[in-house]
Amino acid sequence: MTDQYVDGNALAGPLQEVFAVDVTGATSRCAGCGRTGPVATLHVYTHAPGLVGRCPGCDGVVLRLVRGPGSAWLDLRGSVFLRVPL
Repeated sequence: MTDQYVDGNALAGPLQEVFAVDVTGATSRCAGCGRTGPVATLHVYTHAPGLVGRCPGCDGVVLRLVRGPGSAWLDLRGSVFLRVPL
C-alpha cells in the first residue's frame, strides 16, 4: 500500500495566509535526520485534518498546519530551523 501525497508546493496558499512571504522557498532542516532542503520538497499529506509535511529523506513529520475559523495552528517541532529568504 502506497500513501498518496503531493509536494510541498501545496503549502503555498495556506502558509501565505500566515506569513507575508512564500514559505515554500524557505529552507528547513529535519529534526529527525538532519536533511536540509526547501519546504517545497516536503511530502505533504492532505487527507488528514489539516496538512502534514513529511521529510522526503526519513518520512519524519516536519510541520503540521491546521486551520480553523479565524485562526491557524502551525507546528514546526519536527524542524530544526526555517530559513526564510527576504
